[in-house]
Amino acid sequence: MTTPLQVRVPGDKSLSHRALIFAALATGRSRIRDVLQSADVHSTAGVLRALGVPVPPLGGDIVIDARGARAMRAPTTDLDCGNSGTTTRLMAGVAAGCAFRSRFIGDASLSKRPMRRVARPLVAMGARVELEAGDGLPMVIEGGALKSIAWSSETASAQIKSAILLAGVVGGVAVEVTEPSRSRDHTERMLRSLGARVKIDGTRVRIEPAGELAPLDMRVPADPSSAAFLIALAILSHSAPVSVPNVCLNPTRTGFFDVLRSMGAAVTIEEGSEQGGERTGAVHASHSELHGVAVDESQVPSMIDELPLLACTGARARGTTEIRGAAELRVKESDRIATVVSNLRAIGASAEELPDGLVVIGGIAPLRGRVVTHGDHRIAMAFGVLGALPGNEIEIDDPACVAVSYPAFWDDLARVTRTLLSR
Repeated sequence: MTTPLQVRVPGDKSLSHRALIFAALATGRSRIRDVLQSADVHSTAGVLRALGVPVPPLGGDIVIDARGARAMRAPTTDLDCGNSGTTTRLMAGVAAGCAFRSRFIGDASLSKRPMRRVARPLVAMGARVELEAGDGLPMVIEGGALKSIAWSSETASAQIKSAILLAGVVGGVAVEVTEPSRSRDHTERMLRSLGARVKIDGTRVRIEPAGELAPLDMRVPADPSSAAFLIALAILSHSAPVSVPNVCLNPTRTGFFDVLRSMGAAVTIEEGSEQGGERTGAVHASHSELHGVAVDESQVPSMIDELPLLACTGARARGTTEIRGAAELRVKESDRIATVVSNLRAIGASAEELPDGLVVIGGIAPLRGRVVTHGDHRIAMAFGVLGALPGNEIEIDDPACVAVSYPAFWDDLARVTRTLLSR
């Protein structure tokens, strides 16, 4: 049996954002290790610094001595969120409970993304929110005394849910959020690990006034969304197996691995320890012959970031891969439905756009052409995996955009490809 190639991927992006935010909201000294050093996470650190939180340079062991949200001060500059929707929406919840004015800005891509859906519940809680450009950034929040709320979300969104929960924590009021289906639950898990009273009933989450949050002490697990690219490479290439250790195994994040198995992939998971309320473990994968699969709306939230990669994987499976119920992809860093389909066609694959998803027909012919990413990191990395396969010749127009979530992606992809194909 061939020994798997062990590949470490960076810390989880969602958990890195939240670890910094909750360390800032806690009272006392927090210690965080393996925070993802990506552009998005640097945006969160920068916004916290602008609010007076002593966040040191990211890297190694990060120690934050904080005195809770009450110690935050009014920013003297705009809060620049770069390309990070997570930074914007989660910190909007924090700002709603602070008795000062905050103005959120971002880059051209982020400024086009919808913010009204996060503004509405915050306004219902008593914050004043102004969207200067209609539905995107800039966004001005006048925070202060908030009231309790029971909010029903029209779509399952961890960012909107987290904004409401964070507003409740900072404002010291009880909040309840009900979603049509279960979204990522990192916020409620981390809150519970820090002593907050969190009650979960199906798709309903309720948090009581938190008081002081305990300091955080955690090692950020590896990002399953980053691990997914190398797992897909191992499955699609006729080479040695791959093992990625210490991956976050939150059940709201592992849908891609589940779907790969339903396509016939040899993917196994080995349980490890727990960090910050999150299960971790190693993910193992080896070359497999895949067949197409249908993904419906109930499966989308647990693999929303991996859907472009699933579409690219489907281009190398037997039969048809169909994704429905994923209209959320149209308001990501790019319109990921249109972008994936147009790029698959540009490199010679067969794909069709649906209003809420897409259809891909797999094949074995070499794929060649130029991919236009629209600055979207997930698009660049998904097509980068296809480009790494022998026989394919794919050019990525903006390879640097991967810095948003996985700065070392191209180096890791090249190293893994060289090692795998030399065995």
